[in-house]
Parts: sequence; structure tokens; C-alpha cells
Amino acid sequence: MSMTAITPRRPNSAVGTITLALTAVLTASIIASAAPARAAGGHGFAFGRPATADKATRIVTITMRDVLFEPESLTVAPGEVIRFVLKNEGTLLHEFNLGTPDMHARHQREMAMMMEHGMLTATGMQEMPAMDHARMPGMNTSGMDMSDMKHDDPNSVLVAPGGTAELVWQFAKADALEFACNVPGHYESGMSGPIGFGQ
Repeated sequence: MSMTAITPRRPNSAVGTITLALTAVLTASIIASAAPARAAGGHGFAFGRPATADKATRIVTITMRDVLFEPESLTVAPGEVIRFVLKNEGTLLHEFNLGTPDMHARHQREMAMMMEHGMLTATGMQEMPAMDHARMPGMNTSGMDMSDMKHDDPNSVLVAPGGTAELVWQFAKADALEFACNVPGHYESGMSGPIGFGQ
């Protein structure tokens, strides 16, 4: 039996260049659509940014119960700095998260993954030892990078049952802004409220 050597065909350089360009554009689009609505410069979000308590012009107390917020809605002014005092009077872990409905939907998927892998429970956040999640079987089947999974977004805070926390935020005017709890099942049970803009 004779063997014939097969010489690989050299790809057309124009086709290769176009393929690389399309891949770069597609990758950039995917990254942009997955990222939160960050403001120009990467400091804060389109609807505002973190601030310090000494800059607050108003203190708003939010009471969390299983599964509702009091008050149920907020009105803020563009540029206003609010110091939120968050009191969890429920028996479950709750979150106070500022964002748009799309941001909440993405965050809910992340939190469901955290609960699925034991990082989050109905009553608290578990400290996880350092490990290479990407090499663990089944850990990245969702397409998420589990190695950086933590709850440390500046527009969000978790509050344990019986606990109190604070979040200070300077608001910029935005459409469809709301506060919500994205612990699995809580948003779907109605634990969210609209944020309107006044003078």
C-alpha cells in the first residue's frame, strides 16, 4: 500500500484577515452586551456611582422582610446622594441591588449559580477556600467564569437575617431603574421596587 503525502492548503490571507476581524468584532459585542451599563471611564454606572456617607443629602431606611421591601418605591433627584440604611427583619438572606431590569436578570443568573455551588445559602454567604473553579468538573458548564465569582458589586449589598448594612449612592437620571433582591426566587416573588426621578 502506498502512502501519498498531503500538503495542507495555505489559506487565503484575505479570508484569514476577514475572519480575524469578524471574530474580534463578535467578541467585543458579546463582552459589551454581557457587561453592566457602566458609565464612560468605568467609574460607576450610567445611573450613578458609589459615594461616601459624608456626601449624603438624605438618609433612607429600607426594611427587608420575607419577601418585601418597605418602602415599596423610591423617588430620587438627579445628582442626589442617598445613604441607604438596610435592615433585614426577615429570616432569609436578602440583597439590596440598584439596577435596570436587564442587570437584575443577569445578576439573578449569577446568584443562582452561586447557590447551586454552595457559595450562597438561604440565610448567608459562605466563605469559599481558594480553588481553581475552572478545572472542577461541571463548574463552568454554564459559560460563566466561576473563578471570580463573589458578591462585591458597588451597587449591591447582601444583608443577613437580623443584620443591618449601608449603601451610599449618587444618582444620575436613568430609565427603568429599580431596587431589587436577586437572591433566587425573591425578585420573582415581588421583592423589587421602582425608582422614579423627581426635581
